Amino acid sequence: MEKRKLSFWQIWNMSFGFLGIQMGFALQNANASRILQIFGADVHELSWFWVIAPLMGLIVQPIIGHYSDKTWGIFGRRKPYFLVGAVLASVGLILMPQADMFIAILPALWVGAGFLMIMDASFNIAMEPFRALVGDNLRTDQRTLGFSIQTALIGFGAVVGSWLPYVLTNFFGVSNETSAGFVPANLIWSFILGAAVLIISILVTVITTKEYTPQELDSFEDEQAHSNAMEKDGEKEKSSLLDIFDDFKKMPTTMRQLSWVQFFSWFGLFGMWVFAVPAIAQHVYDLPYTDSSSASYQDAGDWVGILFGVYNLISAFYAFALPYIAKKLGRKKTHSVSLIIGGLGLLSIYIMPNENWLVVSMIGVGIAWASILAMPYAILAGSISPKKMGVYMGIFNFFIVIPQIINSLIGGPLVKYAYNNHAIFALMVSGVSFLIAAALVYKVKDVDDVVKTI
Repeated sequence: MEKRKLSFWQIWNMSFGFLGIQMGFALQNANASRILQIFGADVHELSWFWVIAPLMGLIVQPIIGHYSDKTWGIFGRRKPYFLVGAVLASVGLILMPQADMFIAILPALWVGAGFLMIMDASFNIAMEPFRALVGDNLRTDQRTLGFSIQTALIGFGAVVGSWLPYVLTNFFGVSNETSAGFVPANLIWSFILGAAVLIISILVTVITTKEYTPQELDSFEDEQAHSNAMEKDGEKEKSSLLDIFDDFKKMPTTMRQLSWVQFFSWFGLFGMWVFAVPAIAQHVYDLPYTDSSSASYQDAGDWVGILFGVYNLISAFYAFALPYIAKKLGRKKTHSVSLIIGGLGLLSIYIMPNENWLVVSMIGVGIAWASILAMPYAILAGSISPKKMGVYMGIFNFFIVIPQIINSLIGGPLVKYAYNNHAIFALMVSGVSFLIAAALVYKVKDVDDVVKTI
């Protein structure tokens, strides 16, 4: 017995919730640093506030993965987590840019950081089961397509989220002007709209997607083959939450090899997300880093949103090409080449003559981003037993969040003391990090190739 082959639109609906999740993430990635600076954070402190995001992923995703593996009820296995995470994330989206409402209780900076924590924890509650759902519902020969469609939806959602503040100001007349301590109206309304889209997109997936029961998953021949392969690699079945630590020690070989690729990929991404606004405001717009409330700084921040939208738009379209490229070149070579292009894109920011040329840099970043979101998961899914899909997808998130935590702790001091408050050099380090990740891809074993011979 094997899983049914799903149509393109069935896979699309199954992943549609990622549109809203990534719209929320994009609003956060492009604007959280600017909002925190408005509330009083210095540029070298930004990475310390951003440590909240990876910490939430480190704590939340393995636990949610474990329990979603064990959940089955009237609402399904993964779907209850989508919905709860979406509701909580929406609360964080609405209230973070309006943290000044709570200054009678705490300083706006700390309240804003608190809502950032709620938002990140909730995104992680919703996101991890989406990754596991692809492994649950798709046959081996459809997994690359499944993760590529997820990547495309992530790209489309991120484009909307990244461009929304600029569009509201320049096409709908919503003000982006502000005074010290107050977030401009275009950001507040962008976050409110992001919350609404998040809820609606999650509901599309919940309503349209059918999950396999645990008994059905056990009966599928392709999953039995993967389970046999995992037994050869030393994986054991566990049932206690504490067994997450044992699962971590006994993770598949492919996962260990991918961990280093993920480390350098996400170290680079985090540096770009945190320091893009101050780096581009300083290096391209020639603005002082202390001028975060000025109209020119807000214009620079809005343009960074456009640039982030560009790389996400490129990633959305490149994601559709990934299954065909991977079929020709192989998954590993496809990922390595994509990371090289992204690394060169980040490094090129330093030499671009004006802000318009940065669009070229973002094309390279978009190619790498699409591959980072799809290819490691497509390779990983083949190395995991179906009964451990959720927990191992959660543990795999360690290698996304740990590099971000490290960057958050050292990134600010490096900008202040090593780069003399020139944040552009943080982006250069990100580019080099991508190139290191590209080299490490070649050490990875793609287990799907082994399973095909069983």
